Amino acid sequence: MATAYPSCMPVVILILLTTSSFPLTASQEVLSADAKADSDVLLKFKEGLIDPTGGLSGWQQGKSPCNGKTSVSAWSGVICTHEGRVLGLQLEGMNLSGKLDLAILANLPTLRVLSFANNNFDGSMPALNMVTNLRAAFFSRNKFSGDIPADAFTSMGNIKRIHLDNNKFTGSIPKSLAELPKLSELRLDGNQFQGEIPNLHQNTLQLLNVSNNALEGKIPDSLSKMGADLFVGNKNLCGPPLQGSCTSSSSLASPSSDSGSPSSSAQNSTSIGIIVFIVVILVAIVAVLFFLKKRRQQKMAEHGQFELPPNSNANANTNFSKKKADEDLEAGPEINNSSKMGSPNNNRGSSNGAHDQGRLVFVVEGRQRFELPDLLKSEAEVLGSGSLGCAYKATLGNGPSMVVKKFKDMNRVGKEDFEEHMRRLGRLSHPNLLPLVAYYYRKDDKLLVNDYVPNRSLAHFLHGDRRMRAALDWSVRLGIVKGVARALCYLYEELSVLNVPHGHLKSSNVLLNNSFKPLLSDYALVPVVNQSQAINTMAAFRSPERRQVGRPSKKSDVWCLGHLILEILTGLPGTQSDDSAHHQQGQVHDQSLWVASMPEEEWSEKVIDADLMRVVSGTSNLETVKALMRIALACCEPDMERRLEMKDAVEMIEELAAPGSGGGDASKDDSVLSPPRTEENEDSHFSSVAI
Repeated sequence: MATAYPSCMPVVILILLTTSSFPLTASQEVLSADAKADSDVLLKFKEGLIDPTGGLSGWQQGKSPCNGKTSVSAWSGVICTHEGRVLGLQLEGMNLSGKLDLAILANLPTLRVLSFANNNFDGSMPALNMVTNLRAAFFSRNKFSGDIPADAFTSMGNIKRIHLDNNKFTGSIPKSLAELPKLSELRLDGNQFQGEIPNLHQNTLQLLNVSNNALEGKIPDSLSKMGADLFVGNKNLCGPPLQGSCTSSSSLASPSSDSGSPSSSAQNSTSIGIIVFIVVILVAIVAVLFFLKKRRQQKMAEHGQFELPPNSNANANTNFSKKKADEDLEAGPEINNSSKMGSPNNNRGSSNGAHDQGRLVFVVEGRQRFELPDLLKSEAEVLGSGSLGCAYKATLGNGPSMVVKKFKDMNRVGKEDFEEHMRRLGRLSHPNLLPLVAYYYRKDDKLLVNDYVPNRSLAHFLHGDRRMRAALDWSVRLGIVKGVARALCYLYEELSVLNVPHGHLKSSNVLLNNSFKPLLSDYALVPVVNQSQAINTMAAFRSPERRQVGRPSKKSDVWCLGHLILEILTGLPGTQSDDSAHHQQGQVHDQSLWVASMPEEEWSEKVIDADLMRVVSGTSNLETVKALMRIALACCEPDMERRLEMKDAVEMIEELAAPGSGGGDASKDDSVLSPPRTEENEDSHFSSVAI
């Protein structure tokens, strides 16, 4: 057989040489034709653009926009389908200007998303309805102006998201918007729209923002349950959710019959002069007081707000605003650093703090009241530092232990908006949500106060001491999944106006009480966290749609749920919990792709956590584990349109049978298991509180 190889080599080489000169097969010709057609359309569209930074220099004749059967694009700003066709254009923040000829793009049959946000396009709004199959259009933060025709959105029955905010549009809001059956998001804020708001009665509408325009009249009843902040900045709008009714009756005082006399005119002039003088004096006093207050705040900021005093058992440099914990709670271990939060002898931490820092605002009735000085003087432990801030445990004398979280990236939210959102969170009540107890607002400092949960987070049980993972048998893991799913379903019902009702779902934000009942923390914070920080740190912003179209979607929490379930079943760190530094560099790994690449018959050996396999192997529970794995993969679907809805995912999880042995559903029974006693968890300071 060995002697046959040399004689075959020339034949093989001849075959390779001759076949390489043959034309492509029929299937390859079709794909090549599609790629060439898409390339020609994009290059023709590019001719109308002014690209001063050369961001589109990679768009070249003879090159395919998409790399074959993959969603990876070879051209900057182009989003591709898995079949290698153009799905969307994401040309954001590229300093582009020129002509947006959407009639050209109408020749892209698979085009679904257009995003030209944060550029320098001007003139009238492009003819969006030329691209009838669009699902999303983002034209925010440009210089578009003029009226938008009333029929601008006709024949766009599939569009879901329209963002036209922060331009210079005028005239009436197009009535054709009310005819879009699938519309879920509409942003028109920061323009100069006039007239009344159309009756947008779609059941699908989850977000409408018309703030900061020149609108008037009664807000339609169909929009009355949305947040008031979405309508502010329109002087003549009235009706719920704004305060005040639309039947205001004001009358001007009738001028006196003597108003025309010389003596009356002299008296009026004198009165006006006195009033102007008083107003000038008051304005000067207010200006001086404001200057003094800002100067005092700057000095307090320089010395560190909420400073911890020197302590024989703590580092003297530890303080509430500048403490950087050595380890992030997402990695497991916490900081064991005890000290006082404040002291009567600490002028900066107590005296000023008690009188100048404002008051705690409680959002839960029937709770023991305490003030900020009580927290500052209490025994405190640094629980850890996370991506959004720091967490401290404060023990109030003989009272309860609370967790105080100081957030470092909320300084761009106004007081009214912040307080309104906190009141909204305070109204939430679910067995699997960690309730917000109180909050504190200052321009540069935001504190949230929660109850202390002593049993650590799910992340610690999964990735900390191996002995702790032994407590997570199948009944406990399934109970945790069901409890998390129910809490998410509740958030989606109660906070339906939010695009991402949770936004930061990961194992370190799932706390477990002594009976392993899951409690979600750090939920619904996206509206109050600075956008730049949210993009770099929050779990929902690591979803595929964030990388594809620049923002998370209503299904981003579903994606996070899927990866959390995979983390629970595999015992491996979750995709949504990646180190933020890697995330910022675009190096987020996707655990679901690895699981999906493994044949199901190999899941038992290579995918499912070995500790879990020891419990379910050889029982009917193994099939339930695999069924839950399939649900998780469906939640992690990269294509947002094909991903499960939250309601459907929760229903599928609820249908899973409780384990046949080893206990009941941990999410319903608070007496399932107690954690194994170790030297670590006997000390309460090992509670896991992640941010």
